[in-house]
Amino acid sequence: MTNEKKYMDYVLVPMGIFAMVVYHLWLLYRIIKHPTKTVIGVNAINRRFWVQAMMEDVSKNGVLAVQTLRNNIMASTLLASTAIMLSSLIALLMKSDSSERSTWLVFGDKSDAASSIKFFSILVCFLVAFLLNLQSIRYYSHASILINVPVKKMSQNQHHHHLTAEYVATTVNRGSYFWSLGLRAFYFSFPLFLWIFGPLPMFLCCISLVLMLYFVDVTFQFGWAVGVIHDIGHKDEELGC
Repeated sequence: MTNEKKYMDYVLVPMGIFAMVVYHLWLLYRIIKHPTKTVIGVNAINRRFWVQAMMEDVSKNGVLAVQTLRNNIMASTLLASTAIMLSSLIALLMKSDSSERSTWLVFGDKSDAASSIKFFSILVCFLVAFLLNLQSIRYYSHASILINVPVKKMSQNQHHHHLTAEYVATTVNRGSYFWSLGLRAFYFSFPLFLWIFGPLPMFLCCISLVLMLYFVDVTFQFGWAVGVIHDIGHKDEELGC
């Protein structure tokens, strides 16, 4: 019976992780090839429009832009603080005596080595979330300075204005991408937590999480973004950009 439980750990856990990895590889492909069909891609396009609108009149929109970026920094700071706090908690649980833990709810491998691997996986997950949110704060902090650069006063060349707005938009998008990755690390911690109680809850959580993320990540109502991109491309060609 013990060997059968260990066998379930060896089969169901890799299957659950494989399902999560395959889904996110598919999502990455969709974001790169068909950005207007994903929420992340549509938001990235709209953030570029927002940066261009904010930089059209820095004296008028500068405060609004900085406050918006500050809100994003606060969100990333909250996630980073939560991640490092949970990492400390998991580290304390790893140091505690294994004989004090109740294992009657655990269905699967109950050995000390298996418990250490489970807690270590959760610890790594939260540390990755912490580092990703730190990078998000870094990019948002840079963008809060760059977005208030008075480009029109420094250069009359429209091409330079376009390049600067694109650079700031790229910086803002990178901050958002790192924030999204940090949030994904929090999502991934749920199956790892349930793995403590056995491989079957972990596998079921992975499948449920993939189904939930599909409806969160995929959009079917933003086809207008394609037309907007084409219109901007035609305008750039007319300006010689």
